[in-house]
Order: sequence, then structure tokens, then C-alpha cells
Amino acid sequence: MSKKKLVFGMLLPLVILIICLMSYSGISLSDVWQAAVDGTQKIASKEAWKESSQESVSGFTGEKIPVTSSNVSAEPENPPAFEEYDITLMALGDNLLHPGIIKTGIKSDGSYDFSFLFQNISDFLAKADIKVINQETIFGGNELGNLGYPKFNSPTQVGDAIIDAGFNIVLHATNHAADQGIEGILHCASYWEQHPEVLMTGISKEETYSEIPLLQVGDINFAILNYTYGPNLGSVPASLRGHLNILCDYNRQTGALDFTKLNPDVLEDIKKAKTMADVVIVFPHWGTEYQSTPSNYQRKFAKEMTEAGADLLIGTHPHVPQPVEWIEAENGNRALCYYSLGNYVSLQKQAASMLEGMAWVTFHVSEEGVTIAEDKTGVLPMVCQYKLASFRLENVYLLEEYTEEMAKRHGIQSYEEGVVIKLEDLKEQSQNTFGDMVLTREDILASPF
Repeated sequence: MSKKKLVFGMLLPLVILIICLMSYSGISLSDVWQAAVDGTQKIASKEAWKESSQESVSGFTGEKIPVTSSNVSAEPENPPAFEEYDITLMALGDNLLHPGIIKTGIKSDGSYDFSFLFQNISDFLAKADIKVINQETIFGGNELGNLGYPKFNSPTQVGDAIIDAGFNIVLHATNHAADQGIEGILHCASYWEQHPEVLMTGISKEETYSEIPLLQVGDINFAILNYTYGPNLGSVPASLRGHLNILCDYNRQTGALDFTKLNPDVLEDIKKAKTMADVVIVFPHWGTEYQSTPSNYQRKFAKEMTEAGADLLIGTHPHVPQPVEWIEAENGNRALCYYSLGNYVSLQKQAASMLEGMAWVTFHVSEEGVTIAEDKTGVLPMVCQYKLASFRLENVYLLEEYTEEMAKRHGIQSYEEGVVIKLEDLKEQSQNTFGDMVLTREDILASPF
């Protein structure tokens, strides 16, 4: 038998089997032929794609890309909605510690306890996120004793009470900051250096100190700037320069102060702070004592600082409260200005100095940024009360809770001038000064903000 016949004989049963299977499956010979042609075309197309891809894709490594649900048919998920929230700030005026107030804090064993200073405002301290106090008198060293006007010195135990009460910002740039010279400033700064939980500003140990003090609350950065018009002198001594933040301009050679001109360093600080913080707050120690309206220079400085980028101005020093208003700068910038909060505590003998204000500011944080919520911002009027004859501090009360009986026993009547306090006068003063900006306890504590 020839080889051809042998091969044909072997293939013939196989061909018959394939034809039978095709017939059973309903597949024709033309279908088989077309599939073969298509398969050849697909292989050729695939090879051509590989060649073109390798030529056109730079850096292609040939690694296999893992197939997951995220890169095959994943639907884009909506990002979670931004949760808006509020940040609240409270600020107090001058913590002016006359000797009678210091004596109020002396216990029977001779030690100090100044917690009474803040007991009546503890609810507000618990509510606020940013808690500011202007510490008018310097902690120049306990060994110097407790000194009053004109060269104050206060014990560091007052600072302990401030910390325990929950304040997180202390302002020290005041006209009494240098009452005990540069040594007093350095001692005070060293005390606060031991308490990093509190941001102290206004004075510095380092002469070349140029950092912008920042406080972060949530995702928001606040720049906290504090300056005083001067150190109760007509000039700025060389020893104080760089250690006490000065609001007014002065001659860099002689130190002579120009109370009519804003220190250009202040404007530079504000501009720098604007690049670092979401909100720039300036606390100027300025104005004319016992004047219930801001001076021309306060207004001028406020506009200049607003134009430089300040968002909020809260002033101290006049020992009486002054109005609150929005400042509109020529470049379109806008800032809320509390010209003066008055004192927080004192034993002064002017009736107008017994009324004071607690600033309450609500910052609203949205996806667009941070704004001052005007409907949740204002002033809480308060009254400083001290005792007859003994000149000891009694307490600080909300004006809305003050009574005529309390006014009749106010210690201001102990002064020879025969000054008296009347509830109706306090209410009138509050209305004339704060107007529609007045807030109540319920406005603040009952609100969800």
C-alpha cells in the first residue's frame, strides 16, 4: 500500500467525524472558512497595535495593569458635602489690677487666689473657642511687691488664674508694660514662656523677634497682633525697641514718638500676616482716656490697618467703652472695629469706667472661606462692682442682671468726689455706646453657635 493511500485512509474517518459534528451543530463549511479569515485579521490587527503603541507611548514598560472594579466601570462618587461651622471669639478689656484688687485675692494664710476674677463669666469662657484678655499691668517679678499707679507690678498668680480660667490669648502691649523697665518685660515674657498653652503677644524677650503669632482653630489660622501707642513716655527708649510692640511711629534715632502717625512696621506685619493666616486680628492699645468716642487718630489708624488687610480690630486703653462699627477702606477691604472695650476690672473713680463690654465675634466657616457672622456678633455689656470703704473687688456683673440695689452699694461712692452709680445711667450709656450691637446672655449661651 502506498503512503498516500495510507494517509488518506487515516484522514478520511477524521473528516467524516468533523462533518458529522458540524451537521449536528448546524455549522456550515462557509462558517468555518469565515471564522478562519476573521481570526487571521484579528491577530494581524493586534500585532499592528502592539507595534504602534510601543512606538508612540514614551516610557511604556510593558507591565500589566491590574484589573479592578475602580479602573473598569467605576462610577465617580460625589465628594462629601462640606460641613460648615462657627468659631467664636470673646475678648475682655483692661485687667487693671489696682492694689485693692490684689488684696481681694489674699487668703488667710497669705497665699493668693485670683479665681474670683473670672467666676461670673465662666459660662462664656466655656462657650468660646478663642478667649482673649488684655493684661494691662506687668508681671515684673514677685520680689518687687504689688505696686499700683503710676508704676504697676502684679503677681504672677494672676497669670495662673488666667490660665486656669481657660484664656488662650493674653495681650501685654499696654502703656504700663514698661512700668518696671526692660527687666519687668523680660520677667513677664519668661513667665508666659513656661505656659505654651497660652499665646502671649505684645512683648518679647528677643529684640529681633519678628514672628507673626498664629492660633489655629479647626482648619482656620488666626493672626494675633498687639500694639500699644507707647510706654507712658514721649519716646521709645532704645532698651525697649524690639521688646514692646509700638503702634505709633517714632524717630529711629531719638525714639521720639509721633502719636499722629501709624508705625509702618504695623502695616508690614498685617500684610505679612495676611499671607499666613485666614483671619488677621489686631488689638491696638490706643485712644484718649475717658473719652467715649474714638479720636480722629483712632479712626485714621483703623482705616489704614483695614486697608492693609486687618479683618477685625479690638481696642483697649481709654478705660471707658467706645462704639463698634464697620470700617470700609478705599481698596474695598472691610473690618469690624471695636474702638474700646473699656476696663475689665479696676478701682477707678469715674462712673463711666464702671460700664464695660465683652466682645463676642462669630466667624462662619464655609467652603468659600471665613466671614464674620454679623447676626451672631456684638457686645455683652457688663458692670465692674467694688465694695464700699474697703476698696475690694466684689465682682463683674452683666448689665442685664444688675439692679438699682447693687448700684446703691457700689464702692465708687467712697471717693471724696461723691460719684454715684445709677442703673438708668448705665443703661443709657450702654445704648449710646453699643446701640444695636448689644447681645444678651441668652443670645450667646442659648445659641447653637
